[in-house]
Amino acid sequence: MKKSGFLGLLSITLFLASCSSTEMVYSPIPVDDTVDAPPISGLFQKKVLIEDYTGTWCGNCTRVSLAINKVEAETDNMVAVAIHNGNDPYHFAGYQPLQELVSPGRDLELPVSRLNRITRWTTFENDHINEALNLTSNNCGLGLAMKTVVGDATIDLDVKVKFAQNYDNLRLVVYVLENHLIYRQTNYYSFCGTLPTIQNFDHNHVLRASLTDLLGNPLANTNFNQTVTTHFSVPIPSNISNPDNISFVAFVVDANNNALNARAAEGNEDQDFEQNP
Repeated sequence: MKKSGFLGLLSITLFLASCSSTEMVYSPIPVDDTVDAPPISGLFQKKVLIEDYTGTWCGNCTRVSLAINKVEAETDNMVAVAIHNGNDPYHFAGYQPLQELVSPGRDLELPVSRLNRITRWTTFENDHINEALNLTSNNCGLGLAMKTVVGDATIDLDVKVKFAQNYDNLRLVVYVLENHLIYRQTNYYSFCGTLPTIQNFDHNHVLRASLTDLLGNPLANTNFNQTVTTHFSVPIPSNISNPDNISFVAFVVDANNNALNARAAEGNEDQDFEQNP
């Protein structure tokens, strides 16, 4: 009995000593990422990524542009990218990996729109904006923040990803966009105007370059409480019309190409993580 009592006392002492250590082990935070879930401390705001495959020649594409504007009016938790294709001054060369992702084995028949990279947005998108809104949340297990510096000829960009959960097989995608590109737009829809061609249409979120592989670069150290920083230092892409209108999008995808979270940034912006207190 004396021996067992001594062992019990020793185990309690060791337990208390371990609990008083400054290197305590915490469990990852449970995630409720439904749209109406209240914020959970330590988790991150979750944004929906909208990739809009479009063209200035595409009369049906104005309906997706209108839908994106409607989503943007309802939430700050949206990130949009316009990927132009075809006989278009903003055609994104090298788009084939994305075509194979969203339209494998056949040509893109615009418009094509995807939520969080792989989820089909139901036609007519402007009548289904809740499909996008329902993919936003107060809670995500990872968050992003960017520091962007746009100089006279170069871009310096830090993309930080912070984890409140453990993850495997993640990839990072980073885009350079340009806003306020004024050019005509073919239009087939009266709710976007009565003219068959809209002159001086304001094209925004236009994909100009990808700083990573289009399907993402692998991320390491994607465990709870880790922060991973990826630095880019590149010349301003030659197809940029006005460096003052550059913006950036970064997002993280899983092994199934599903975007888990996304973030947009303007030029010369230094962001904090959107982490719940």
